[in-house]
Amino acid sequence: MELFKYVIKNDKRNIRFLPRAIYCGSMYALRIYDERKVKEGFLKFIDGIKEQDLAKLVKRFYDEKLKTIVYEDAINMMKKLKNEGYDIYLISASPEFYINEFYNIKEVDKIIGTKFNFRDGIFTRKMDGYNCKGKEKVRRLKEVLKDEKIEVDFKESYMFSDSLSDKPLLDLVGKPYLINYRKKHNIEILKWK
Repeated sequence: MELFKYVIKNDKRNIRFLPRAIYCGSMYALRIYDERKVKEGFLKFIDGIKEQDLAKLVKRFYDEKLKTIVYEDAINMMKKLKNEGYDIYLISASPEFYINEFYNIKEVDKIIGTKFNFRDGIFTRKMDGYNCKGKEKVRRLKEVLKDEKIEVDFKESYMFSDSLSDKPLLDLVGKPYLINYRKKHNIEILKWK
């Protein structure tokens, strides 16, 4: 949504994609569309963009918007954990083509997100694999760790999330935290700004 708002703000003609976004959101709320169909439909506003043009757009989006909405406490926690020798993995259901910009945070070691296809250097809106959410996040993390031959002591690992949709990841680690969660929960809740 943030990328969509950014694209509209920078070119008002992109407002023409708003009805599609509302429709996709409504179909998801009514459980007619699954997350894959919603994401593929919603991303129509960048359908057919050249990969290098998308990279430039995303870079501007990161510099002008995305990095300004990251919790300062999250950055401080990453610095603290990195100084203690931890590897920092960011795992998100968001498309990798834009969360990859978080590699600009020097403490970030690896980013895992929802993958989308490019054909002949053109964005196609087609998801590559599954939406990186819930159990898929755990599967993708374990796949990366196996491929990179990294052994992890999950009991000594941290996980921070603002959503219980990440419960599979939260259950995987010995030090789980919910961020700015509004309801009481048995997982410790941190208030981040």
